Amino acid sequence: MSQPRWGLLLINLGTPDAPTPSAVRRYLAEFLDDPRVIDMAAWKRWALLNLVILPRRPKQAAHAYTSIWDAERGSPLKYHSEDLCRALQASLGDEAKVILAMRYQSPTIAAALETFRAEGIDQIVALPLFPQYASSSTGSALEKLYLEAGKLNNVPQLTIVPPFYEHPAFIRASAAIAKPVLAEADPQRVLFSFHSLPERHIRASDFSTGCLASESCCDQIGDANRFCYRAHCYATARALAAALELAEGTWEVAFQSRLTRDPWVKPHTDARIEALGREGLERLVVLEPSFTADCLETLEEIGIRGAKDFRSAGGGTLTLVPSLNASAVWVEAVEEIVREHVPHRGVSTPR
Repeated sequence: MSQPRWGLLLINLGTPDAPTPSAVRRYLAEFLDDPRVIDMAAWKRWALLNLVILPRRPKQAAHAYTSIWDAERGSPLKYHSEDLCRALQASLGDEAKVILAMRYQSPTIAAALETFRAEGIDQIVALPLFPQYASSSTGSALEKLYLEAGKLNNVPQLTIVPPFYEHPAFIRASAAIAKPVLAEADPQRVLFSFHSLPERHIRASDFSTGCLASESCCDQIGDANRFCYRAHCYATARALAAALELAEGTWEVAFQSRLTRDPWVKPHTDARIEALGREGLERLVVLEPSFTADCLETLEEIGIRGAKDFRSAGGGTLTLVPSLNASAVWVEAVEEIVREHVPHRGVSTPR
């Protein structure tokens, strides 16, 4: 068997090891202590985390995780990501070594880099599995990757796959997953729900003076807003709506998973779901194109709680489109996206 000449590092966010308050607490303690996630002075972040969030949220979140946890495979985000890793390895064969790492908890980025080092692979293509750029997701994952790589005596060559929010392969795969669901559900409205961010995060990534000043500020992407998460989300939604041939006025965009009382990007998904229910909408389909793998935010927040809230408000059926997970169309799309960034040097020299 020949030695892989390059490595593919898949990076996802992370998940608790178990649906228990103690495991969720460990996860949240690491996740929310990241200054890119809660961007405030260290003492303020410590106080918010240890005096407000950690005393009560782990128990609540553990209950939510229990509702989606697989008795044999565990966390959906983790096992879908592992399945994707295995499928890509099977597709790439001996050409590359594919490893999955999580930004928080396990498997760690440091362990992945050590595996590459031990196998003599010093050319690594890193793919953060976040379609749209945000400092709190892609930015944090890359910061951790650079930090861990910099600790090695021989720093590997890192090639970063940029955000793929409107890459044709990503849009094509997402549309392929959604089309049969839409055909069966026959929705009166389609809601594209993206993970939300505090408004100050959006402004911090935008170089223009009119950020969030109007509803149309994200209609186009240029030099000033090329890192704007909100602009990326709207670009994804427009591309998907076109690929799905959705008529104007039949789809909309909203943002979910608010955490603090600070102003977060609007409109809020939970508010829109309830409003559409109050309007008596019978059939609502929700797509979540900021998540490449199903997780707490998709399965529980929307698939369970969102559907319940929709019915309670007077609506009918809320149908959640599955994430890309490890579907064949997504495996094919990831390989297409990654191959645009594969290094073209010869086989790495073993250490």
